[in-house]
Amino acid sequence: MRKLPTLTTERLVLRPFLLSDAAMVQRLAGSREVADTTLAIPHPYLDGMAEAWIATHEGAWTRHESATLAITEAEEGLVGAISLRIELPQRRAELGYWIGVPFWGRGYATEAVRAVLAFGFGRLSLQRIYAYHFVRNPASGRVMAKAGMQLEGTLRGHFYRWGSPEDAAIWGLCADRSE
Repeated sequence: MRKLPTLTTERLVLRPFLLSDAAMVQRLAGSREVADTTLAIPHPYLDGMAEAWIATHEGAWTRHESATLAITEAEEGLVGAISLRIELPQRRAELGYWIGVPFWGRGYATEAVRAVLAFGFGRLSLQRIYAYHFVRNPASGRVMAKAGMQLEGTLRGHFYRWGSPEDAAIWGLCADRSE
């Protein structure tokens, strides 16, 4: 695989992150509300963390491990992030995303998820794309449903976040069922 792709939708450009995005990543991803709905985003989000995270993207793509893209909107700029954690031998990937709090409820996540699903099934020739969300975050489930993913079940106590077990809903979509 060559360079990380750039994907465009009606309102969004999903592009590789730039180091110049780091301050906005720290501000948006570092909000407690965003960190609270994800497994991997730390809180507090300290200086240097965004730069270190961005620096991993190109190598992970080159090694066929993941594709991480900035979700941008023409007037707003950076609004979030989306990624596929790729498992090529199994032809599957785990979808993950976050949207900054000021941009919640505008449909950006759904639009970005649809574009990344098409990319995963098309360019990457994946067979399956799946995603988790904490059960206490039903908005993320609505995004997945609107993007055409199917709820496959609930995994009780599947994750541990901030000292508490978290139930997780798992969603999936297979290439032969994505149309």
